Amino acid sequence: MCIRDRYHILGIDVDLFTPVFAVSRVSGWAAHVIEQLDDNRLIRPRAEYEGPDYPDPYIAIDER
Repeated sequence: MCIRDRYHILGIDVDLFTPVFAVSRVSGWAAHVIEQLDDNRLIRPRAEYEGPDYPDPYIAIDER
């Protein structure tokens, strides 16, 4: 069940789906800002890139 369906079940008007979603994220965004201000550093996930080598060679559209 997607979030849109859950909002509908709760009786929330379609026009309010985006604001409700954004408001629910504000506490997380605020927590990140507070953590950045306290530690004076940016928060970055500790993960290594495992995708293909970058940059991939350019291939013309006609050859794709």
